[in-house]
Amino acid sequence: MRIVHFSDPHGGGPAEDFMAYLDKRWVGVFNYRFRRKFRHDLSRLNRAVEFILDTRPDVAVCTGDLTSAGQPGEFARVLDILRPLRDSDIPLLYTPGNHDCYVRRPKCVAAMRAAVAELGQGKYTWDDLPAKLELCGAEFLVVNTSAPSNLLCSWGFLRQRERDFILDACAEDGHDRPRILVTHYPMTEDHPILRLRHRLFGQKKIVDEMKKRTLDLVLCGHVHRPYLKVDEQGRGECCAGSVTRNGSLVEIECDTAKRVFMFREVAL
Repeated sequence: MRIVHFSDPHGGGPAEDFMAYLDKRWVGVFNYRFRRKFRHDLSRLNRAVEFILDTRPDVAVCTGDLTSAGQPGEFARVLDILRPLRDSDIPLLYTPGNHDCYVRRPKCVAAMRAAVAELGQGKYTWDDLPAKLELCGAEFLVVNTSAPSNLLCSWGFLRQRERDFILDACAEDGHDRPRILVTHYPMTEDHPILRLRHRLFGQKKIVDEMKKRTLDLVLCGHVHRPYLKVDEQGRGECCAGSVTRNGSLVEIECDTAKRVFMFREVAL
């Protein structure tokens, strides 16, 4: 089985209504206007889609942050690029990032929910998350760890429902195929104090399952620089980084019988 993993396109734009200056969206708009606009190149997302369509992996995974401020126009711009992939017969898995779940404004929430439904290709919607899907001899656990937060923080939370869902899956007998968690936030954190405003909370028991190898691989984003934290069999955590900032994605070859993974970073 071959997986292509990409993340964090961060498509942005101007404030789309005056209310954007009264909620957290102004932070995302300001950040895009003076920072992300010069660091993130959406043409790299086009190249990622072309690569996936040309090489035809068994599964494509996007781990969130399609947008910068969760605005409908931002979703529309990125979804236009992803639509050829969505319309292909390649299974696509997507879970929203914290910038996709940026604020509670109804039209922004509706745009995020519509994006989950569209990229879910009929396999699941926002209301179905967390979801378990069996694809190509592997078990994929798709969970949402993102929710609106205050102006200063971009942290996430693994709530009781999602945590129990993962733990119940890991407790099932007959772990004879790869079990892969799809999430925006990393489960591991090397600097929990320094990254307090950006980290995930509530994941300690999931890290324990990773150590016990009842959970084989975590695919995540959020951190814009790609990294691998895996053992000699490739089990652990893979962060794809930001496809539009780094111009790269990760190709993963999996021996489903042995539950062994091999990784290759692809420059776009």
